[in-house]
Amino acid sequence: MAAEVGKVKITGKSHVKPSKVIGRKECQLVTFDLPYLAFYYNQKLLFYKGGDFEEKVEKLKDGLRVVLEEFYQMAGKLGKDEEGVFRVDYDDDMDGVEVLEATAEGISVEELAADEGTSSLKELIPFNNILNLEGLHRPLLSVQPFLERTKARNTRVKLDLSLPPNPVANGDAANHGPVLREKLFRFSEAAIDKIKAKANSNPPSDGSKPFSTFQSLAVHIWHHATRARNLKPEDLTVFTVFADCRKRVDPPMPESYFGNLIQAIFTGTAAGLLLANPPEFGASLVQKAIEAHNAKAIDERNKEWEAAPKIFQFKDAGVNCVAVGSSPRFKVYDVDFGWGKPEGVRTGSNNRFDGMVYLYQGKSGGRSIDVEVTLEAAAMEKLEQDKEFLLEA
Repeated sequence: MAAEVGKVKITGKSHVKPSKVIGRKECQLVTFDLPYLAFYYNQKLLFYKGGDFEEKVEKLKDGLRVVLEEFYQMAGKLGKDEEGVFRVDYDDDMDGVEVLEATAEGISVEELAADEGTSSLKELIPFNNILNLEGLHRPLLSVQPFLERTKARNTRVKLDLSLPPNPVANGDAANHGPVLREKLFRFSEAAIDKIKAKANSNPPSDGSKPFSTFQSLAVHIWHHATRARNLKPEDLTVFTVFADCRKRVDPPMPESYFGNLIQAIFTGTAAGLLLANPPEFGASLVQKAIEAHNAKAIDERNKEWEAAPKIFQFKDAGVNCVAVGSSPRFKVYDVDFGWGKPEGVRTGSNNRFDGMVYLYQGKSGGRSIDVEVTLEAAAMEKLEQDKEFLLEA
């Protein structure tokens, strides 16, 4: 079998299932999952060098068979029960996880690992512009449910959702707006320390805790992205972070909870205020929004959504937003399947919009952080020339 997508030629397709009999299993989706059904499949791309390709593929399949013994839902399909409540179904007679083998002529690892985004990234990752909702009839490659999800939220919510007539076409149409660019900015350990020290140079008088590395870096990105957009002083700008709620819910969930236990946390201000004030102003906004998102706030947000369910869209991240996802706590450069560490880590084209930011463990190690930013092309051009943002002399 061979199919071509641009420079990428798909040479084989197979399916992987758990290495043991599981039987019929059903996993109810809860309030932390349901709002994201109209998001696109999550995509991460890791680049490796060297070794025998066929041997690597077989190692990946063998490892996946073992992993699926515990996380068999990833080999299942999205379904509904008799009351119309979404769930993940697994049965031994399902196809399992789809594995595509491909060759990419004229695309090098060096090109993919470059800081500037490339169209080749889109060609290399399957399920571009495919909604999570399409898991009703597609493999759930990126859906990560947990065995006992109802411990986090035991509420059944019926959603009347249907796929658009042509989801892929609709996804492409969404890309006909302003031209977006994505770029990876690498902040060394010394740069991160400098950003944090600057944010904490004038501690708040109200006795607040010192600003964390995340809060300091967040306001650094928010400030300079806002300046690059050339907003009017009165224009509202919003900072959004998709926060881990495992330890925030009551009772708290273990760190090993494998699923979508996140909620978006918002704060905002006028662009003029953000730019005119020192970094502790914006860092304080971020800090207070995060600290206020406790178990009570999470429960109230869930109850509000359950009373009037709404499927999230990109515009819900906020006007003139900077929205942060992923985390440098995830040791992405330690992912070694037996042939060394990755040369680079990037996010695919799905779920990108103006202002989306992904944070990664820095490739240079230590406390370094790599920041992947998506902005309109004109704003990106200004950002990459901003010496204060880049911390260049």
